[in-house]
Amino acid sequence: MRITTNLFAAVGAVLTMASCGQNRPASVPQVEILTNDSIAYCESVLADGDRLLGCNFGTDELNPLNTEGKGYVLEWKDGIFRTLIPADGNLSGPKGTLIKDSHLFIADVGKMVVYNLDTLSQAPQVVPFPEGELFVNDMALAGDTLYVTVTNTGNIYSLDVSAPSKLDPQALTLYTNVPGANGIVLRDDVMYVASYPPDGVTTDKNVIYEIGDIRMPHPAPLTDRAGQYDGLALSGDGQRLYFTSWVNGEVGYWDFQNRSVQLLDLADVELSGPARIALRDGVLYIPDLPASRIVIVR
Repeated sequence: MRITTNLFAAVGAVLTMASCGQNRPASVPQVEILTNDSIAYCESVLADGDRLLGCNFGTDELNPLNTEGKGYVLEWKDGIFRTLIPADGNLSGPKGTLIKDSHLFIADVGKMVVYNLDTLSQAPQVVPFPEGELFVNDMALAGDTLYVTVTNTGNIYSLDVSAPSKLDPQALTLYTNVPGANGIVLRDDVMYVASYPPDGVTTDKNVIYEIGDIRMPHPAPLTDRAGQYDGLALSGDGQRLYFTSWVNGEVGYWDFQNRSVQLLDLADVELSGPARIALRDGVLYIPDLPASRIVIVR
């Protein structure tokens, strides 16, 4: 997701898919567009069982660093939308989400907000981040350790979440740094981090990074293909790392076997800002943030 004024000037522009010299799959996937009046700048989706959760800013204008307190979470199940968490003033720019032990962790502006899904009527826990760590963005879990990215500084923090109902904000610890750290996923002890340029200017540092062993955080580029990477998702067999990029509204994947990038051909569907994705049973859910819609790719 862009966090500069360049984004807001370009939101209305149409971005087309470009091959960028990459190989495309032979077949065109089936694409469905999910829209609803209740979707207002949906930045992230999370597949949870038979439902999909979507975090919305709820603002009149797209501003991922707003502090208006209008953010909310939608649930989509059996083709029906309902509000799971209303705009209660605790969320402003909700982004990456994760569920552990019936607790919903949500990255927000300068903080992380944690709701107990069994007692949603109770006030959530709030974990504030250090001063200047504004663009709290995405998270991944390894056992009882939560890793959280902050895009504007590139810092990644760790937090003990062994007792989600009794979090200790003072235990938030700086883990490592990846330029423009955005989307993050984990498989076993390997971490992947998407890089987005916080000033909107793409450089050769804005790639997808790999940390081969989370016990020894030494980020290294997985690929030298620069972009404005946002969401990440690993396929069930671990052979593909799906990504979104704001450059030309790209959705694609890194093929671990062939060690190459493949871009998805979405036919005539153009994405203006693909953000935090979810993958379930081979189906990809892509929030098109500026367009307030969710694109489903089968």
